[in-house]
Amino acid sequence: MSQHCGFTAIVGAPNAGKSTLLNRLTGAKLSIVSPKAQTTRFRVLGILMRRVADAHAQILLVDTPGIFKPKRKLDRAMVKAAWTGSEDADITLLLVDAQKGITDQVRAIAERLNTTRRRTWLVLNKTDLIERGLLLPLTQELSGLVEFEHVYMVSARKGDGLDDLLDALALALPEGPFLYPEDDLTDLPDRLLAAELVREQIFLQTQEEIPYACTVETESFQEKPDGSVRIEATIYVSRTGHKAILIGEKGSRIKEIGEKARYGLASLLERPCHLFLNVKERAGWDEERARLRAIGLDDLD
Repeated sequence: MSQHCGFTAIVGAPNAGKSTLLNRLTGAKLSIVSPKAQTTRFRVLGILMRRVADAHAQILLVDTPGIFKPKRKLDRAMVKAAWTGSEDADITLLLVDAQKGITDQVRAIAERLNTTRRRTWLVLNKTDLIERGLLLPLTQELSGLVEFEHVYMVSARKGDGLDDLLDALALALPEGPFLYPEDDLTDLPDRLLAAELVREQIFLQTQEEIPYACTVETESFQEKPDGSVRIEATIYVSRTGHKAILIGEKGSRIKEIGEKARYGLASLLERPCHLFLNVKERAGWDEERARLRAIGLDDLD
């Protein structure tokens, strides 16, 4: 049986379903998900083993931030992380929300991908939500922008079409030894996963600019003798008013954020978790290199 191993980057506009696709393919909550755009801020690696025909493959799936027109240093670092993920990959999947079709963002991404001349596959997502007759014209128009090696129509939410996509990836990746142990799910440290699950709850439980004006850093991650873990995390916000909203009346909101994040962590880490949250005001955190490095983003040139 031949061994295959390689990186597959998932790129696209914000809210195309990239994180949902990664989580569905790996069967684990590796990348946080919310209905709001620009939830993912850095590259997330999911490690997936797949056997098909006479091949045994390790598919290294890279979820990337949505690509948009950046304004802040944080935004520029996010977009840079997305393009770096594509440039480093053996295969790039351009994930397009079939409901939204070819937006200006999708067109700009496709045009840049076309200049790279790298192996690119088109994956139309949310195809269960539109009429089948609309898919062929959409595919033809997109294929006029990029020379796609393959085209797949899927529903990341329902799982439709994903087995065919994975089988094709397993055979298309280059032959070579596995780069990670077969039972690994990701290379993300637990400290970063903890911070991300807290940030997910902020996205889900607050509105408007609050999720985009805050970041979460794990300050302490201590293994306890009883097998549990004690985690201390700080939420940095840009304004005093944001701090009050996050804490809530008599601490009600921060308590709910902590409870739901702790539940998700316990499930992901498969052990009891004790989570303690602190909220601090820090204006301009999204322009600080130290803050960007802490959340897994590289410095910009």
